[in-house]
Amino acid sequence: MVAIKVNGTTHQVDAAPDTPLLWVLRDNLGLTGTKYGCGIAQCGACTVHIDGNPTRACATPLSAVGTSAVLTIEGLSKDKSHAVQKAWIAEQVPQCGFCQSGQIMAAVSLLEKTPKPTDADIDAAMTNICRCGTYQRVRVAIHRAAGNKA
Repeated sequence: MVAIKVNGTTHQVDAAPDTPLLWVLRDNLGLTGTKYGCGIAQCGACTVHIDGNPTRACATPLSAVGTSAVLTIEGLSKDKSHAVQKAWIAEQVPQCGFCQSGQIMAAVSLLEKTPKPTDADIDAAMTNICRCGTYQRVRVAIHRAAGNKA
């Protein structure tokens, strides 16, 4: 058994140390908001925060988490009241929606580090891939969440 702190709660999980964090979240803890996209840390669908840093959960072994705090999309808010979630809804960002939890987690991290990002800041930080191509809506939603657009 391994202890892991996720969304403010410590859980005991029965998983091998080399198990990707993504599978611990989804299979052991039932937190299915974090998605599997590519399995090689390129697409960003599996983005979570580890001690506040955006991290690709598909390529992060459980052993690398240690005593760090993990935050998933489920931990942002129980009622979609986080500023980024509200902006995503207001701007109708999702098309298919598959990548959106990872996009939101990346956007939250960006805004924590750069509260008033420029378009260039957003383009540099948002490396998640969206097959539907909603990048312009992502940018507008980030500006809205930052208070750059009412």
